[in-house]
Amino acid sequence: MTLQVNIAEAKARLSELVARAEAGEEVVLARSGKPILRLQALSRPVRKKKHRFIGALAHLGPLTQEEATLFLEPDPEFERQARSEDEDDFYR
Repeated sequence: MTLQVNIAEAKARLSELVARAEAGEEVVLARSGKPILRLQALSRPVRKKKHRFIGALAHLGPLTQEEATLFLEPDPEFERQARSEDEDDFYR
């Protein structure tokens, strides 16, 4: 599909028009309704997939298997407190 836009309108929508041209759509700029040029992407940028580390400890790198399972296991101290019959033990 071809999108024809006058230059005055293209000034206000340039970012959108560039994105559409990058996506493969044909964008034609016109002056007084007469086509004068076509926006065309040079090539699609090759995006290198990088490994992401989320969180405050991202600078430490990926977790080992032992470290990862440590977060999945229940904390023995919390388990003991949860099984406690006496509420006072919980608040100490």
